[in-house]
Amino acid sequence: MSTLFDLSFFVTVPFWALMIFAPTWRWTRTIIASPWIVAAPLVVWAIVAIPVLGALWSLVTSPSLDAITAAVTDPAVLTALWAQILAWDLFLGRWVYLDSRDRDVHPLLMGPLLVGTILLSPIVFPIYLLAREVAGRSRTGSSAAPEADSISA
Repeated sequence: MSTLFDLSFFVTVPFWALMIFAPTWRWTRTIIASPWIVAAPLVVWAIVAIPVLGALWSLVTSPSLDAITAAVTDPAVLTALWAQILAWDLFLGRWVYLDSRDRDVHPLLMGPLLVGTILLSPIVFPIYLLAREVAGRSRTGSSAAPEADSISA
């Protein structure tokens, strides 16, 4: 089970590496544009989740802190939850990357934000939403100035 736990992380690393270290390479956008990049951690999820599907089903249909605490003592349940978290973080990171490229948010700002998305996506995602607003305003402000100059000239 430990191998599958580790594998669920390692299958996401190449995609994160592309988004963080090669954000402007044309193949990065092509690869990351596919929502199928989350398939690998979801395959790991399926491998470990199918045998414990009954336990997982009861957790989502009748959630309680005690039930979840007890369930995660099972390495298979914990590995399934970990693979699901990694797949979700990668999907969210994919959206953030694509959105940042569409909005021309500078890669030097996006690198740390994408690393943060891997580590603490619930904190970093709202920070990205604020950063993209600030980047959008500064871009609008800088593009508005040349138009004003050309009109007065």
